[in-house]
Amino acid sequence: MNQDDEHFLRRAIELATSARQAGNPPFGSLLVSKDGKVIAEERNTSLADSDITAHPELKLARWAARELDADAAAGTTMYTSCQPCGMCTGAIERSGLGRVVFALSGEQLNGLKPGGGFPQVPHEGPALYEEARAAVDGYYT
Repeated sequence: MNQDDEHFLRRAIELATSARQAGNPPFGSLLVSKDGKVIAEERNTSLADSDITAHPELKLARWAARELDADAAAGTTMYTSCQPCGMCTGAIERSGLGRVVFALSGEQLNGLKPGGGFPQVPHEGPALYEEARAAVDGYYT
């Protein structure tokens, strides 16, 4: 972590504060190009938008996938006030972003929440491999 990383993390925390002041969960993120320019910023708007997926990391990953070519996306760094959740991590990986730097870890965040965060939802599977495989087989070649 260098001084630039700290500078951009502080901006992410400012965005988180702004989201909270607007009545939303306190999370903010920004996307910085390879040459150190801020190219996009987002705040959590999940309450204002009545959309549980309106996380800033997801919104930036979607923006990058839509607006940046693969090389430009790979050269970016996302700075975010908190470690991305599983949903956002999946979108970040699929969008091809190059790097993520976060302030609070998910574990630290859960320590600040009464009850320690969201309950885990049980997952079951795999099942029906042959049937499920038939829908996917050959798609990625």
